[in-house]
Amino acid sequence: MGIILFILIFCIVVVAHEFGHFIVAKANGIHVVEFSIGMGPTLVHFNKGDTRYALKLLPIGGACMFEGEDGLNTENDQKEETDDGKEKDTDIREDLGTLKKSGAFPDAPVWARIATVVAGPVFNFILAFIFSAIIVGSIGTDVPVIGQVGEGSAAEEAGLMAGDKIIKLNGHSIHLFREISFEAMLNEGEAVEIIYERDSQRNQTTLQPKYVENSDGTGRYYYGIAAQPGYTKFGPLGVLQYSAYEVKYWIDTTIKSLGMLLNGKAGVKDLSGPVGMADVVGDIYTESKEDGAYYVWLNMLNFAILLSANLGVLNLIPFPALDGGRLLFLIIEAIRRKPISPEKEGIFHFVGFALLMLLMVVVMYNDIVRLVTGG
Repeated sequence: MGIILFILIFCIVVVAHEFGHFIVAKANGIHVVEFSIGMGPTLVHFNKGDTRYALKLLPIGGACMFEGEDGLNTENDQKEETDDGKEKDTDIREDLGTLKKSGAFPDAPVWARIATVVAGPVFNFILAFIFSAIIVGSIGTDVPVIGQVGEGSAAEEAGLMAGDKIIKLNGHSIHLFREISFEAMLNEGEAVEIIYERDSQRNQTTLQPKYVENSDGTGRYYYGIAAQPGYTKFGPLGVLQYSAYEVKYWIDTTIKSLGMLLNGKAGVKDLSGPVGMADVVGDIYTESKEDGAYYVWLNMLNFAILLSANLGVLNLIPFPALDGGRLLFLIIEAIRRKPISPEKEGIFHFVGFALLMLLMVVVMYNDIVRLVTGG
């Protein structure tokens, strides 16, 4: 069941991403050759207007192909009559610097192309916001109000009390209790400047986290506070506001997690691919089904928010073959007022794609090992 639910969630997230590219490309007069869901051989397809819509065999990923993308004319199988009246295939690969085809991606204004590329990640954030609004509107969210202060904890020594509302940590605004928990998890013993609200008055204190060691020898620094039980519900404007905070939380979490990869605090073994995520979805389903279909639905939406926000952030990284890599070339083109050679850009993205495929294989291997060993 976990696999089926994961595939369904992943397809929804990917379709939202590709639809972002699609709708903005259409709005800017860029010819969309194919809009596809899945990868590999085509199962079914139909044509509407000048665009082909396809469903493919492997339910992972999707694509929105533009005319002239990557420096080549996509109409590679045009027919040309010979002297004897028969047709022959012609592979059209003229330099787009001399060939100007209406609707080709390279011929669109650079800012139209930038908007088209950015639209994919933006639509992921929009999808995450919509799902967040459903959850916040249904059950509310975890406001940053302290429910309990541990005896002898760092929070108690800092003067914090149950009922205090955390406003800022080290100058950063706090809107959800999860933000406090995440910062506590990342803390390495550094003092934290806290602004909190008590009886409608704002106060400031410094909290020095305490290290707590587990029975297995591992441990981390704790603040010593717990959230108040239950979620807080809001009216329509509050739902919109806290839905935005929800999406911001997942974006910030993704960025900080990437930072941990870059500074060595996390490694490739900590990453999870489709296999690992399907296993997580299966666990969420198993734990939720006892509470009923309603809570299964809400927890699946919550996972979709995480996945959609992650996909949006990751695609904005200026890495080859990702939207961010293409965006980097377009920004350079906008600055220097002429495009970089399509051949060089093609090599750049090809190398990046190969590295991504290698990373996916490694991550999938680690996921399978974890499943087999129970690690």
